[in-house]
Amino acid sequence: MPRSAGHLIVDTLETAGIERVYAVPGESYLDVLDGLYDSSVETVVCRQEGGAGFMALAESRLTGRPGIATVTRGPGAANAMISLHTAWQDATALVLFVGLVPISDRSRESFQEFGLSDWFSSTAKRVLTIDDEHRAGELTAEALRIASSGRPGPVVVGLPEDVLVRLTEAPTPTIAEAAPPTPATAELESLTARIAAATHPAFVLGGDGWHSGCGADLARWAASAGIPIFCDWRAYDALPHSSPAWAGWLGYGRADAVAAGFAEADQLVFVGCTRSDVASDGYTIGFDAETVLVTGDPEARQHAGRIDQQILASPHTFAEALISVDAGSVRGARTDAWMAERAAIQSRFAAHRPDAEAGAGATTESGTHPDSTRPGVDLGVAFGILDDRLGGDAILTYGAGNATIWGHRFLRHNAPARLVGARNGAMGLAVPGAVAASLAFPERRAVAICGDGDFLMNGQEIATAFAHGGTPLIIVIDNGVYGTIVSHQENHYPGRPSGTRMVNPDFATWMSAFDERSGAASAKSTLDDAGANGGAAPAGAGPVPTAPEVSAPGMAGHGERVETTAEFEPALDRALAHNGPALIHVLIDPATMPPAGDETS
Repeated sequence: MPRSAGHLIVDTLETAGIERVYAVPGESYLDVLDGLYDSSVETVVCRQEGGAGFMALAESRLTGRPGIATVTRGPGAANAMISLHTAWQDATALVLFVGLVPISDRSRESFQEFGLSDWFSSTAKRVLTIDDEHRAGELTAEALRIASSGRPGPVVVGLPEDVLVRLTEAPTPTIAEAAPPTPATAELESLTARIAAATHPAFVLGGDGWHSGCGADLARWAASAGIPIFCDWRAYDALPHSSPAWAGWLGYGRADAVAAGFAEADQLVFVGCTRSDVASDGYTIGFDAETVLVTGDPEARQHAGRIDQQILASPHTFAEALISVDAGSVRGARTDAWMAERAAIQSRFAAHRPDAEAGAGATTESGTHPDSTRPGVDLGVAFGILDDRLGGDAILTYGAGNATIWGHRFLRHNAPARLVGARNGAMGLAVPGAVAASLAFPERRAVAICGDGDFLMNGQEIATAFAHGGTPLIIVIDNGVYGTIVSHQENHYPGRPSGTRMVNPDFATWMSAFDERSGAASAKSTLDDAGANGGAAPAGAGPVPTAPEVSAPGMAGHGERVETTAEFEPALDRALAHNGPALIHVLIDPATMPPAGDETS
């Protein structure tokens, strides 16, 4: 029976097991939206395309399935670019569908026209355009496959407005999951011989693909073999932090002694990640060690320095193969001393203590910020309390900035797929990431950790949480400045902060603006024909219906402003007890900087 190309795209997503599409609507892909009306795929209506892309990225990282975002042409695609760059540098599977002008309008500078390949080809694995309605399902399936294969990443699919409504009898394609490569016996024998010969071997885990729990299996094997495990930046949920092999993370905010241990290793086995500039402190450490690279990417993109052996495998297939080897056989003459020393250093670094004891907050700004004497919360204490309450099982989402470093240092992870952070340093991921996490895993606690600057990048996606029943807890650390940039300015231009001050609202009051009357409108609400990003309403169009066709009970928001350390614990307990979205606005002194990385005792 004939159906439109737009409906075939939706049917293909259903067949692939996609559960949610994160969308900002536009008239350029109305037929896809119509196909979603009767679909089992939930349409999560977002408030800005950057937020929609970040939500899709978060779902991909937490589930192992490609995240799906749909946006309109021109301005909509421009807003989504930040999530594409993040997915590209972070190696996360994402498919972005972009509505396009009709084929007949191309190359005429028509309304919102832009060059899809020209924009995205440098930051996407593939850019596809569905110009043939009969191939709509085929190209959708191809996009899903490419996004997940090899080194995962983003794929962009263009949807010409006129092609979507054309009818086709093409069947819904069967999507065969490509089995990831598995290490060969000879490769394992070579690797284990290398490990046995090393004096100070170490694993470095990172990237996506640890959601199965294979990191815990690998950690048990490494502990039995006396091998410490470091993790790449914002990928340290790969293994339980309770493991005796856990040696800390590399990159921003790490302990200096952790980086020294990484530099001391005479053999490094990278699994799921590479030796990048972040992990190697700007290409300065870890280059002398014998290097084994375990990755699904034969090109070893983003890896710097030597490769003595490369094994094509996913984290799961590699861990499954390696744990079949007797760990005792690779010990050689090593004891547990090397591993135990590395673990002890990270344990001391992550131990809860006030900032005053951890070397934080020595930066001055020469009186530039008149509110620098306001009361402030000791984040060392606050994040210790938060860690106690969360118990290592919450999903944590991060944007960018100094405010996140306390979370990285003090918040444990004891289960996989519990961390979503922009490894490329993009701001604005924390709030939409936590919203997506709470929708994908409503039984888990989702907590966003963000600074004031980061929050206002995509804080509007709190509305998406209320609309779809998400229950994130958002913690906003407010110092009134772009703190990371201030710290760099103090290093390079001391006493001359410029372009870094901000004026903020009372973030807690945002939550009181949402009450039961706000409602949780269904994703199948009637859409404005004009679209969300500058589309023109059809000439002669009648009144646009605004009432949702289906509605769900609304939720109340909970917000609190915390100005002193003593106020934080009771405010946190009230927020955690609240059945709905909650926000804690935490004020700190602008001069406060993250705890010193050289403190380990």
